[in-house]
Amino acid sequence: MQPIPYHRPYFTGFETQYLTDALGNGQLSGDGRFTKNCHHWLETQTQAQKALLTHSCTASLEMAALLIDVRPGDEIIMPSFTFVSTANAFVLRGGIPVFVDIREDTLNLDETKIEAAITKRTKAIVPVHYAGVACEMDTILDIAKRNNVRIIEDAAQGVVATYKKKPLGSIGDLGSFSFHDTKNIISGEGGALLINRDEFIQQAEIIREKGTNRSRFFRGEVDKYTWQDVGSSFLPSELTAAFLYAQLEHAEQITKKRLAIWNRYNSLTEELECEGLIKRPGVPPECEHNGHIFYVLLAEGLDRKTVLDEMKQHGVHAVFHYIPLHSAPAGEKFGRSHGDLSGANRLSESIIRLPLWVGMTDADQERVIAALKRAIEKASAKRAA
Repeated sequence: MQPIPYHRPYFTGFETQYLTDALGNGQLSGDGRFTKNCHHWLETQTQAQKALLTHSCTASLEMAALLIDVRPGDEIIMPSFTFVSTANAFVLRGGIPVFVDIREDTLNLDETKIEAAITKRTKAIVPVHYAGVACEMDTILDIAKRNNVRIIEDAAQGVVATYKKKPLGSIGDLGSFSFHDTKNIISGEGGALLINRDEFIQQAEIIREKGTNRSRFFRGEVDKYTWQDVGSSFLPSELTAAFLYAQLEHAEQITKKRLAIWNRYNSLTEELECEGLIKRPGVPPECEHNGHIFYVLLAEGLDRKTVLDEMKQHGVHAVFHYIPLHSAPAGEKFGRSHGDLSGANRLSESIIRLPLWVGMTDADQERVIAALKRAIEKASAKRAA
């Protein structure tokens, strides 16, 4: 019996055609026809004032840090339970990540603990929409407005997800998407910066084009382009954009298929939750997610390593993440913790992410859940011993 991988990339069938078209167009560098197509799709879907493709979500977060002019000593509030790029983008500019605890239902930044973490040095709040489920954005927007700080949405996992019908990434001042191979919509590596304030558009183009006004030159707005400000090479190649466009065109269908798998997992794990052995993901009613991750939280005392090892023995590759940033060596060096982070510690030690990819069959899912149940039985016996 073939093992069930945690992830398997999905191809729409148009990627090869578009890559061939891009090669035939004779432009491999960025900002060609396919890049423009991607920009138009993103701006139409999110209603962002400007979308710019980048070579990664990390790059888009780094652009955001430059745009809000993060300087040494500025503080950036974020959850401890997130990927390292959320913090690294600001640390590169001398910023100080301020780690705040997370909610137990969504694993998102706990909005009730943000305001107490704000100081006179706070520059921005970075809500991370974990698993494509939105943070409580109305509260965060209100806090940011009253304290005159920026909001940068880390919507790496949030493409085609919404909060109160508003697309994630389009709610704060700036938003970042990821199109990494492990995401719903992919280009291997890739990302996008969503700009929701006019004041940032021109500067974002300069930063993205190595600090020059090259974008204005190609639009015929200036007769030559020159070095204007700090910047870097944040553009993806036209081949990346061509592959991505084949995915974006089918984003609705991809999301629908992932949600069907997610919903079936939710039904198949209900019994385990009723028995008090796990907790399932929480999705507030105002949030429409995209089926990016289905996870379970093991009950206290159940050894995760035992569960994962046992599932692997039965050919099911389940995984976990993240190590909370406040407890990582770099987190201790570059950031600071605010308040009690016991939630992030506990939840990060109990989470198991189940395989979820377009193309999974009902039989695949039943096999995953059967392996999970056997593994929990073994862990429960071990706990009782």
